[in-house]
Amino acid sequence: MEKIKMSTPLVEMDGDEMTRILWKMIKEELLEPYIELNTEYYDLGLVHRNETNDQVTIDSANATKKYGVAVKCATITPNQARMGEYNLKEMWKSPNGTIRAALDGTVFRTPIIVKGIEPCVKNWKKPITLARHAYGDVYKNTEMKVPAGKAELVFTDENGNETRKLIHEFKGDGIIQGMHNTNESITSFARSCFNYALSTKQDLWFSTKDTISKLYDHTFKDIFQDLYDKEYKEKFQQENITYFYTLIDDAVARVMKSEGGFIWACKNYDGDVMSDMVSSAFGSLAMMTSVLVSPSGVYEYEAAHGTVQRHYYKHLKGEETSTNSVATIFAWTGALNKRGELDGNLDLQEFAKMLEQATIQTIESGKMTKDLALITSLENVTVLNSQDFIKAIKNSLENLLAQ
Repeated sequence: MEKIKMSTPLVEMDGDEMTRILWKMIKEELLEPYIELNTEYYDLGLVHRNETNDQVTIDSANATKKYGVAVKCATITPNQARMGEYNLKEMWKSPNGTIRAALDGTVFRTPIIVKGIEPCVKNWKKPITLARHAYGDVYKNTEMKVPAGKAELVFTDENGNETRKLIHEFKGDGIIQGMHNTNESITSFARSCFNYALSTKQDLWFSTKDTISKLYDHTFKDIFQDLYDKEYKEKFQQENITYFYTLIDDAVARVMKSEGGFIWACKNYDGDVMSDMVSSAFGSLAMMTSVLVSPSGVYEYEAAHGTVQRHYYKHLKGEETSTNSVATIFAWTGALNKRGELDGNLDLQEFAKMLEQATIQTIESGKMTKDLALITSLENVTVLNSQDFIKAIKNSLENLLAQ
């Protein structure tokens, strides 16, 4: 077939360790034979981030804002052990955090549904997308251990006026914590959620604990509701989708009894916890897509998992690995589909959907990586190594293209 052309570049962010190896295989086997890939390339591998003092991460975020769509490979967020391993100048920040802050984006994580990989919750039939507000709360807290004494919350306005509220009179040792959020960040979160719900034509749930947190959590609830009423209510009605608010504990109970097929928006901590619960219950974090969406309509796609460090060390020793590349493939298909949608490139959109179909068909035919073989209900499956799994997907893709 003639290669599909791309008029507008896609921002490509390369990554680290085993996912970097898979990235190259996916491009060579599944993309470049069929598409004249037009990407603006940024190497976000830890070595290059260190060489550029992390400027490459900032540059990739700015390019994403310029072109509107990016695809990202998993990257290392260094800890003390990585400092020595990679001889780093400093402990560079999480690239995901830097990009998220630059785009003012919200992360949406969705499980990939495949026959033979059944969710632990038997009534879940459709994906549940988790939207996490990745700003503030306990993740930007200030905390301290205290002896006996009085703890107060103190706010000083721009004119120097103080407002004080008692937190607690301590009779002995204890701990205190202060956390914050901003109306601007909450509004961006809400807008991203409403826009994503419209683009995917799914119901949107939002949950907090406003009955207990009558100011902090209630502000989230009010901002969501006000924005919905003013800007999104009619659009949701036109698409025949709904916005639904409930308490977080009620949402958890409802989620367990639902069929899925909706977006569940959560505050930072709730989203952190619930996204892992949802991904694990659907089968595997390696079968979870992740897309960062800004309120202005910029998209960055990646796999929800990390760099698969253990497999990478085996690979370096020349040992065979059986690493699941599905979520990384779906990061590419998500980005290509969105690029095609924004550019009116139907061929690119069709190819992206066909590659997803080929990937799912390969697994459902019994050809899969070791991690899936351990949890599948299919019988007599064939366990493939990392490269052979991608080649099996290529064969499925060739068959679909021939049809």
